[in-house]
Amino acid sequence: MIGQVVAHYRILEQLGGGGMGVVYKAEDSKLGRHVALKFLPPDSTKDSQTLERFLREARAAAALNHPNICIVHEIGEQDMQPFIVMEYLEGETLKNLISGKPMKIDRIIDLAIQIADALEAAHGKGITHRDVKPANIFITKSGQAKVLDFGLAKLAQARLPGGDTLLAAGRNTTIMQNDLTSPGTAMGTISYMSPEQARGEELDARADLFSFGVVLYEMATGKQAFEGSTSAVVFDGILHGTPASPLSLNPDVPPQLENMIS
Repeated sequence: MIGQVVAHYRILEQLGGGGMGVVYKAEDSKLGRHVALKFLPPDSTKDSQTLERFLREARAAAALNHPNICIVHEIGEQDMQPFIVMEYLEGETLKNLISGKPMKIDRIIDLAIQIADALEAAHGKGITHRDVKPANIFITKSGQAKVLDFGLAKLAQARLPGGDTLLAAGRNTTIMQNDLTSPGTAMGTISYMSPEQARGEELDARADLFSFGVVLYEMATGKQAFEGSTSAVVFDGILHGTPASPLSLNPDVPPQLENMIS
């Protein structure tokens, strides 16, 4: 798609890709700025649940206005291909920043405050992220943390007469008949799941806080709290195991941070 024009965006280069979409850097010809365009993989547009999760990401992020959450400018479609227009960020993911090594304590605390603020803002709007992990946290060149990828976000529900579901998503509300998941389905990235996620139970903001603690553990130690050669081993560790204390892996971890992570 390099060089193509989508709406009023000229695609410049590919920034990354994964199961939930491909992201390109593009130039906004109307406003003269760079943006990021996220597209679903072409064959995924035929799957209604994948498409709805993609649109959910845009709705959830657009409902939030916070400096530590990636801004969604708009959602569009061209040739039956939906796309999300997001702010263009320069820097690297927290996953790349950790890269198997403990981070400096003052950097951990600075980023932890920013990430916690972002999650508090989301939770205040009734939005549970459900996939908090280092790969979904971007650190800009100026040191600002940005929480990304609300594709698995769950919106708080209130029952309406007749059994419909009201989803809280900021100023606007949307009626949706299903949550795209079935009881017993584990949603998220295994190594960062809460025990409730691993069991496929109903989730709320506490699941994000558990995942955030696992991220802090990795920031402080350079190691994942729950590791294993198979998903079954990782699940067992989450449900029944206790990770080594951060202090035992990094003697520079202060007691207050150790207590926070634990």
